[in-house]
Amino acid sequence: MTRAADAAAHAAADAAVAMPVPAPQAVAGTQLPALRLDGPAWAMLLVLSLFWGGSFIFIEILLTALPVLTIVALRALLAAVGLWVIVLATGVVVPRRLEVWLAFAAIGLVNNAIPHSLIAWGQTEITAGLAAILNATTPLFASIIAGLTLADERLSARKVGGVILGLAGVAVMIGPAYLLDLGQHLPYQLAVVGAAFSYGIAAVLGRQFARLKVAPTMAATGQLSATAVMLVPVALLHDGPVVFFVTDPAIWLTVFANAALSTALAYILYFAILSRSGATNVTLVTVLVPVVAILIGVFGLGEHIGAIEFLGMALIFAGLAVIDGRLWHALRRAGKTSTSRP
Repeated sequence: MTRAADAAAHAAADAAVAMPVPAPQAVAGTQLPALRLDGPAWAMLLVLSLFWGGSFIFIEILLTALPVLTIVALRALLAAVGLWVIVLATGVVVPRRLEVWLAFAAIGLVNNAIPHSLIAWGQTEITAGLAAILNATTPLFASIIAGLTLADERLSARKVGGVILGLAGVAVMIGPAYLLDLGQHLPYQLAVVGAAFSYGIAAVLGRQFARLKVAPTMAATGQLSATAVMLVPVALLHDGPVVFFVTDPAIWLTVFANAALSTALAYILYFAILSRSGATNVTLVTVLVPVVAILIGVFGLGEHIGAIEFLGMALIFAGLAVIDGRLWHALRRAGKTSTSRP
């Protein structure tokens, strides 16, 4: 965790005192540079999918012992405490401007408090697998919101087509058993879709931290601190101090794993990818989560992978390749070259 924080800290030396840079605007006759997933961004995205894929399992375990708001509040509080240790130990500059802390509060609301609560509540009646497929709609929401609001992430048919192709792959991998459950427990399913929409908004709002020159570690710390301030009092009032009566070591291990891996480390990676590759690209992690889950089962648990899983993964990777665009442009160039030859 320290190495990740160090990298983020060195990347933003003057986080708190830098003047905000205006959002990119298209200039007449010019085209803004495209935000792409390069090699390091893809690597971070894969690791992030591993961390966030685990969160669905962690929540399913924790719901056997703790109420929803307590789970979400503990996740934010413990992750924030761990990140503050990293921030202070590595010398990341803490911003003092009110504008930045208001941004932390806004992103903490739509990136943590609302979606984490909705997903945990949804999983009280639906499975982790169905929650994962509903959450995989996040890139669709993010691409639409970013396309309407960000000059350098304009909506395109290729991008939307790639997202839909990826969603089809997720549906194939999850299988008909889960899809048949669609419509049952509808409020709980809509809650997870609402969380995906909230994540889409958060990805767009989170772009401002790169313009404000806030390091990924500090962005993660600030938003989780704001979330903890919002949720801890609410959880105590609604659920009471139930956490003090939990004595099962396995539950506490899951609590800390959810906070450290699926929240603290995950959000450092999230903001690093967001500043590097844009709002739509960072949300593609939700499409990768089912792939990672199946691969963990194959290589870690000795589970069998069938033709349907291979088909689903092929569709997902095809969708990601379409969104990435490099293979698409290479094929177009090759086609033009071949047609221009006598």
